Amino acid sequence: MTHRQLLKQKAFVLLDCISGSRAYNLNLPGSDIDKKGVFILPQKELYGFDFQQQVANETNDEVYFEISRFLDLLIKNNPNILELLNTPADCILFRHPLMDLIKPADYLSKLCFETFAGYAQTQIKKAKGLNKKINKPIEKLKKSVLDFCYVIYKNGSIPLCLWLTENNLYQQECGLVSVDHFRNVYLLYHQKQIRYDKNLKGIISGPDADDVQLSSIPKDTEPLATMNFNKDGYSIYCREYKEYKEWEEKRNQVRYESTLSHGKSYDAKNMMHTFRLLNMAEEIALYKQVNVRREDRDFLLEIRSGMYEFDTLMQMVEEKMEKIKALYEKSTLPEQPDFKKAENILIQIREGFY
Repeated sequence: MTHRQLLKQKAFVLLDCISGSRAYNLNLPGSDIDKKGVFILPQKELYGFDFQQQVANETNDEVYFEISRFLDLLIKNNPNILELLNTPADCILFRHPLMDLIKPADYLSKLCFETFAGYAQTQIKKAKGLNKKINKPIEKLKKSVLDFCYVIYKNGSIPLCLWLTENNLYQQECGLVSVDHFRNVYLLYHQKQIRYDKNLKGIISGPDADDVQLSSIPKDTEPLATMNFNKDGYSIYCREYKEYKEWEEKRNQVRYESTLSHGKSYDAKNMMHTFRLLNMAEEIALYKQVNVRREDRDFLLEIRSGMYEFDTLMQMVEEKMEKIKALYEKSTLPEQPDFKKAENILIQIREGFY
């Protein structure tokens, strides 16, 4: 069963809903229309090898969960699945009568604190990541190994490139020998110290080198300097450079420009969803229900518009988390949903449908 096949065999759809911003009442002009739903596999596919737990279109804005996957995520209090089960009536395009066997109240538990707060933390991490990328952009020209090398100088150290410049030397004319028992520390020599029929290799092989290289130096030759290659720092830089370039290539340009326009240097949409998730977690503890349609729309859209400073939002999150934690500690919600009850309902739905 693929997404395309499911659209052609709609008899196997158990639930079809508009989800995302339109279900939350947070949509703005130009907002996408997302869909989520539940389907049941044809009986032959259930018994065979081609068991699909979920299907989606190419852009992943239409996702459908097989009934067993849906119930499995439900008893784990997955926020997306709890939202799908509690979709507002005007956003439900189709609902099979067998779905009435699944009662929303049976699946709320203290796990919601971990799952909703966990999703909120993920949104914060994304917002922080963008904050860092905007405020500390990586230079277009990638640094080389040489930029992470330092020479002992007087009572401290100076960058290798500066030392080479001050001594009118070129890295291609130098050679290194490793120092025993000192990690990433090398003795540095120059070609002028060596007879010219024996060429040194240079400190690096070229601009794309990912490490220094060693040369063969005649015994008793005095080194010009002692050099350290900050290999760990270079590795971290390379990873961050790669991540930054991938983000730059794949980022949603409209959303990025929106972030720049409000001048707060964080992804305001991520922060909006952080507070949506935290508010929903609080409501579950207080009222034992999932409110998908947001009555706090104005506040959430203020966050999305960049009305708040990032540090202010972080302080609000910290206070909110402490409050929610206390609510769940006092809550009469079960520790987790009843697994056996969910399994029996799964069997009833399959038997009823087939």
